[in-house]
Amino acid sequence: MNAFLKSCTALTVALTFSGQAIAQVKELGKGEGELNIVAWPGYIERGETDKNYDWVTAFEKESGCKVNVKTANTSDEMVSLMNEGGFDLVTASGDASLRLVAGKRVQPINTDLIKSWKTVDDRLKDAPWFTVDKVHYGVPYQWGPNVLMYNTDVFKEAPKSWNVVFEEMKLPDGKSNKGRVQAYDGPIHIADAANYLMFHKPELGIKDPYELTEDQYKAALDLLRTQRTLVGRYWHDAAIQVDDFQNEGVVASGSWPYQVNTLVAAKKPVASTVPEEGVTGWADTTMMEADAAHPNCAYMWLEHSLSPKVQGDVSSWFGSLPVVPAACKGNELLGDEGCKTNGYDNFDKIKFWKTPVSKCATENDQCVPYYRWVSDYIGVIGGR
Repeated sequence: MNAFLKSCTALTVALTFSGQAIAQVKELGKGEGELNIVAWPGYIERGETDKNYDWVTAFEKESGCKVNVKTANTSDEMVSLMNEGGFDLVTASGDASLRLVAGKRVQPINTDLIKSWKTVDDRLKDAPWFTVDKVHYGVPYQWGPNVLMYNTDVFKEAPKSWNVVFEEMKLPDGKSNKGRVQAYDGPIHIADAANYLMFHKPELGIKDPYELTEDQYKAALDLLRTQRTLVGRYWHDAAIQVDDFQNEGVVASGSWPYQVNTLVAAKKPVASTVPEEGVTGWADTTMMEADAAHPNCAYMWLEHSLSPKVQGDVSSWFGSLPVVPAACKGNELLGDEGCKTNGYDNFDKIKFWKTPVSKCATENDQCVPYYRWVSDYIGVIGGR
């Protein structure tokens, strides 16, 4: 853990970038026969869970590149795995992507070698979480909100506020929420607390939940310490959270659409909502390791990942949104209303994950950097 904290310190105190980076790959050659990917659960499917969801088998057959996947449950785990090496690609969220760039763990992408680049949503093409000095360090993959998942037997109507997971109260079934709610086991959850405070305590002056002054940061930690007395378990494994909602009496938690879809498909009494305070969210980018052993296979996958078929299938499976608008129509699994259902029009309402840095725009470069978020959130979970 000490080594990890030092890594965070080095990468996030300033996050400065020097020089104009140039893509390493100039032209594509024959596939190397293998491709190793670090991905979020549910992002790379080959039909093993449900035969209808398979965007790997056809790629392997066409490219000759065998896909190996290592799932990671948090952005910090992804950064650690990429620091270890041995992977070609990673589906990094915005709270990890710039750390990987600053740490020189990923390489610039030659978008001229990706013919489908022109089909990417204009809202994402030059997003600041993977574009530095106009250089692209990845290809957008999927995006979506961190929703409030709840038990419909307990909540006959959707909760209007995130207060059900932040403050002790009696729920509609007359029982306390203590021990019946969960929170995300990752430092980026501090932003969820800050987002809540933006709405309920405007006097704090929070402008961006990822750019917090010392006073704003302290208020967020205090709220999380209150939440600590309510949380039955901090979750980071999607499968475990699904089990907790089915078998352990959990009735409300921040979650991803993936868990919601899984439970709804299993006919469990679960639904999700976007409360009045709004939500944080993620826009994930497929990034290539700086010394990728299989760059040709990696570029083949980047192109494959942008096909409307793959984008629509992933969105249907994960409950996320495609980065290629064309995927919203004509996909058998997603359906023509799938993008609307998953929140395609809520893009501007989502506060997307990004790495907190000290040199921040909204607070005159006086913000608490990410390495502090890491160490302090560990303390909160530990009861400090």
